[in-house]
Amino acid sequence: MRLDLITERLLAALDEAGRWLGPLGLRLLLGWEFLESGLEKLHGQNWFADIQAQFPFPFNVIPPEVSWQMATGFELVGGVALMLGVGTRFFAVSLLVLTVVATAAVHWPMDWQTLADLRQGYVITDDGHGNFKLPLIFMVMLLPLLLGGPGRLSVDEGVWRWWRRSRQPVAV
Repeated sequence: MRLDLITERLLAALDEAGRWLGPLGLRLLLGWEFLESGLEKLHGQNWFADIQAQFPFPFNVIPPEVSWQMATGFELVGGVALMLGVGTRFFAVSLLVLTVVATAAVHWPMDWQTLADLRQGYVITDDGHGNFKLPLIFMVMLLPLLLGGPGRLSVDEGVWRWWRRSRQPVAV
């Protein structure tokens, strides 16, 4: 067998595996992380009142209790939905917005003048310069789910396949 044919078949197999496993890996990891964050909020104290002024508009005019409940709900439901692949694009965009708001309010450096100052906030733990690395990673990981969908191993894909089959005319 020729090397180019072997390579072509191998790459085709990897492409097909990627349609199944790539989005699944993203969904499971992100879903778990958002679920954990939602559980922490569910069992913790509401600290949104302390930072409400830092939320971007229109989130800064929503009462902190409502914001807390919305964030908790979207993290809990969205986390489970991502893991299952249910409403994946809706929850990807919802969690993306939530992460942008959280980054602006909590993780972005409060005072930076230069790119070197901003770069100090590209860390996981906050040492006084912000800590936007992890939220940025989450935002980038949500993009393929938003733009490319949930992948083959998802409830969304099963529903989509069922719907397409049910719309095909029955041969007589």
